[in-house]
Amino acid sequence: LLVMGILLRKIHGPHPPTSMIKLSIIFFIVSLSAAFIDTIWALYLKGFIQDNSLIGFYSALLSALAFVSSFMLVPFIEKRNKPALYSFCLFLTSLFFVAFALNKNLILFFILTITVTIVFTIRMITRAIIIKDGSEKKTLSKNEGIVFSFNNIAWVLGPLIAAFILVELGISYVFLFAAVLAFIAFLFFRMVDVKSHDGKIDGNALKILFEYFKNKDRIVIYLITTGVSFWWALIYLYIPLYMIENGFGKGTIGIFLFFIAIPLVFLEYPFSKISGEKGARNFFLVAYAVMAGILLLLFFVQDIYWILGLLVFASVPMAMLEPTTEAYFFDIMKRKNDGHKFYGPYSTSLQIGFILGKIVPAIIILFLPFNYIFPIFGAFFLLLFFLSFFAKNIIEDGEKN
Repeated sequence: LLVMGILLRKIHGPHPPTSMIKLSIIFFIVSLSAAFIDTIWALYLKGFIQDNSLIGFYSALLSALAFVSSFMLVPFIEKRNKPALYSFCLFLTSLFFVAFALNKNLILFFILTITVTIVFTIRMITRAIIIKDGSEKKTLSKNEGIVFSFNNIAWVLGPLIAAFILVELGISYVFLFAAVLAFIAFLFFRMVDVKSHDGKIDGNALKILFEYFKNKDRIVIYLITTGVSFWWALIYLYIPLYMIENGFGKGTIGIFLFFIAIPLVFLEYPFSKISGEKGARNFFLVAYAVMAGILLLLFFVQDIYWILGLLVFASVPMAMLEPTTEAYFFDIMKRKNDGHKFYGPYSTSLQIGFILGKIVPAIIILFLPFNYIFPIFGAFFLLLFFLSFFAKNIIEDGEKN
């Protein structure tokens, strides 16, 4: 909380908006709950699905469901009050986590994972709209940066706490503690007065999706954004499984994920601020060039500790991308309501990244050793590097093409 307070003061001065403080704390709690789950998610799946490749294929299937939901649910979301919908999703999240903790049945496992995927998708879309509606255009990048910074503080603390609970109490208790956090966030959010700008849009989801891809700038940021979730699919699904197979204990997964998040905490806000002042395109170029170089290098590294260390270092260029991509998307919207209209289709870029980031390694490890994943990922990031030349260099007080 002290670090959060310092960041708020740095962005908004000695008297930051009360709503920003409250939302930052709530999103921090939600992210802490999510960090608990993602730390043990690969291990939880391993309890029901033994084969690593099948884990990847099933995870890709869930991401495909999230992809379809991201644009099919836009009319449903637009017709409802976004803060109320977000609040309801938090409540459902806490119930689902309790169900995960108690469940031992394979059929119920499939039902729960499918249902919670849809709920998480709605929660993601409504949260982004809430942040956008609560920001002025000139402060959007800063607010995105501070939200991501608070999220990343949670992602630093979450894996360590989850690893401790996992080792001392077991995996079911990780879900129970995550459920308590989600319920606390629900209670706090009910106390906050959150802005919600309603806008009328075309209710035809497929028409909106096709309209999204008629604009070159929207296509470019869509493809650029896929790289973010493509990367995190590797880090949170396959690297924990890789560590277990190389003799690491379950608790060390939390330690690794702790170090992964540290560069994000310290760098995402300053990067997002500079991006808003100088333009996003150079950040895309540098980030994807460095990411591609690291992953190509990893193919030739044999020592597991060096591999994990280089993956942690890769969080530095990732800190350039996370807050910058979403802020850039809203910046290229010509009309205010276009952000609401097209965010559903845009958010599917994350799900496309997750699908690719899960299914590509699943196919690779069916036939080849694990380290062949790295050059494939590196080649993908190299393609995104070249694509970034087509992005605009938007400055939030003006625009430079």
